[in-house]
Amino acid sequence: MQSFDIPRIVSVYQDRAGVRYWTKAWFNNREEGEASVEIEREQAIRFMQDNIEKDAWLEEYFPKAMEVYHNAIEQTKEQLLGQINM
Repeated sequence: MQSFDIPRIVSVYQDRAGVRYWTKAWFNNREEGEASVEIEREQAIRFMQDNIEKDAWLEEYFPKAMEVYHNAIEQTKEQLLGQINM
């Protein structure tokens, strides 16, 4: 079976003073990525310590992009099932 998942990359970074933190995401290998979202320090630490699943993080901070992601996966699934049922 072949996987048709869409690549999702997410990162967390801080300002030079280490006071403010942001998260940024890239979907489907797009160069530009989503707009950065400012996050709490505790959330950044949680992410960096792998205490949160990537998709849960993306759902929380990039819900519109994740909606597009879920729709694309569902469309692909329907197309593949349609080809199998021919």
